[in-house]
Amino acid sequence: MDERHRIVELIPRLRRYARALVGDRARADDLVQDTLERAWLKFHLWRPGSDLRAWLFTVMHNVHVNQIRAAREHYPLDDEAAEMGVPAQQGASIEMRDLERSLALLPAEQREIVLLVALEDMSYAEVAQTLGIPIGTVMSRLSRGREKLRALMHGAPASVRLQVVK
Repeated sequence: MDERHRIVELIPRLRRYARALVGDRARADDLVQDTLERAWLKFHLWRPGSDLRAWLFTVMHNVHVNQIRAAREHYPLDDEAAEMGVPAQQGASIEMRDLERSLALLPAEQREIVLLVALEDMSYAEVAQTLGIPIGTVMSRLSRGREKLRALMHGAPASVRLQVVK
């Protein structure tokens, strides 16, 4: 099968990761569309024989980082914005809502690693390759992210929540 056609098969995984990453279905769909557009235009940079899934997640990561940087330039966040909760969705359990809120409070570099390992079932090596960081950095960010996530899920006091966002 042509590798360009394999991209279509990976769209559900890209959508799932984007949804978990940005927390909003419409923004996630936009991120996937932007990722697919960039991947299509830059497909000549993909090395045949390498992991297409990891390459697409790298493209998504870079697109997402660029979007965050652009948003910061136009819409600076104030300190209160980091404390805002994620609205509950119909049918979602309280625990799932708390998990979404807690994930949103993690620093971006920890959140994306937690999601790639837990949600996308990527190995540490795949995450390191996808994000372009050393495997030791993946392991330490994952450890800190899991620790903060556990603290947030178990009702950590506000002082801990504030430390998490900084």
